[in-house]
Amino acid sequence: MYFLLANLAFLDVSDSSVTAPKLLLGLLNQRKTISFNECILQMFFYHFIGGAMAFFLVGMAIDRYVAIHKPLKYLIIMNHSMCMGLVALAWLGGFTHSAVQMGLLLQLPFCGPNVLDNFYCDVPQVIKLACTDTHVVELQMVFNGGVLLVVIFIILLISYIIILVKIRTHVTDGKHKALSTCGTQIAVVCLIFIPSIFIYARPFKKFILDKVVSVIYTVITPMLNPMIYTLRNAEMKNAIRRLISRMLFSGKKLKT
Repeated sequence: MYFLLANLAFLDVSDSSVTAPKLLLGLLNQRKTISFNECILQMFFYHFIGGAMAFFLVGMAIDRYVAIHKPLKYLIIMNHSMCMGLVALAWLGGFTHSAVQMGLLLQLPFCGPNVLDNFYCDVPQVIKLACTDTHVVELQMVFNGGVLLVVIFIILLISYIIILVKIRTHVTDGKHKALSTCGTQIAVVCLIFIPSIFIYARPFKKFILDKVVSVIYTVITPMLNPMIYTLRNAEMKNAIRRLISRMLFSGKKLKT
């Protein structure tokens, strides 16, 4: 589980590193331009990492399923090779998804407007700059991105429902810990998938909440995921309490 959590943390850091630096740079020096090649690279890595995270969460659901349904065989089934295989498949799935998205986008001619209605490059905004009818390509991208997200989200919800039923009816020892772990992963899944589905599982038209949702799943969600997993760890919570107590005690001592 901790091997998978470490990879999830790496994905969160990588995800926020694609868009956040450009956002901060634009806020600091008011330079709000990006070259076409940089824009394409930003979109590629953003969808590459985002797709890998979506498939990776499926791997984490498999890990929880095995841990609860096959506890005596957990270490045999979820061995190092299996964990490495799940991680490799997640990255391969993300790469394939991103490559298809960029392949569909790069076949379009860009010769007209060059103003993006967002703080980073993304498919729904860039495709609107093409000098041709993009209706068919948009449908292909919605199927490759939005429909895929919806299917994975439904699969994850069903798997966690099955796990929760199993915990409720069969697990006696460690029930609270199992529920806590599953609850944490469900919260992370919802934080990632619900905003993404809102953006990609519909026609690429402007909505008032688009930018707000973009900030949530590009900046807020990668920041919240480590916090959610950290605060459910008893040792980490105790360490945070000791640190806060030490800071408060030190502050009082300096004040007197």
